[in-house]
Amino acid sequence: MTNKPDRSRGGDRKASAPRAPAGKRAATPSAKRAPARPSGGAQSARRSKEEYPTVQAFVAIGANLGDAQAAVMAAMDAIGTIERTVVTARSSLYRSAPVESSGPDYINAVVAVRTGLTAEAFLSELQLLEDQAGRERPFPNAPRTLDLDLLTHGNTVKDTPALSLPHPRMRERAFVLKPLAEIAPDKVPRAALARVSDQVIERIRG
Repeated sequence: MTNKPDRSRGGDRKASAPRAPAGKRAATPSAKRAPARPSGGAQSARRSKEEYPTVQAFVAIGANLGDAQAAVMAAMDAIGTIERTVVTARSSLYRSAPVESSGPDYINAVVAVRTGLTAEAFLSELQLLEDQAGRERPFPNAPRTLDLDLLTHGNTVKDTPALSLPHPRMRERAFVLKPLAEIAPDKVPRAALARVSDQVIERIRG
């Protein structure tokens, strides 16, 4: 499942603004200079991940090629290495048959995070992890070595060519709702679980 198919991974980055030329020093030797303040970068470097303003987000993880269990577990760890991001909860692993896809059964999970990144920046980091895991997109819904879907990002609601939040199909998939309900039951109404009760999904690892 993808948030938006075949998302572009490029994008222009804003160039840093040139620094203004330094002002002239006072001519008299007795002139006092104000003590230098640490730059924002220096302050940021000393901050721990937990000190950044953050929002709660949820990410669905899936894989059905290669060692899918290992790929999903490695992805849980890798998400925690994204800048300004901390994994706060991990679901069990689940096995499910492909939905609108093909190939072997999927291994699925969901993680909760706190992140200081915007939804777009966080999605870009998730896509980079997919690429690093060898994700290819030869055709829509192709089997995959790793699939990372941003389900929610705080209270963000949007629908753009690159990103839809909340994820438009998350409430149609048992392989998303069951692991999500395990770590955030307040996010999954009972009625939503009832609607996907006919979808076969097996909890395989806590």
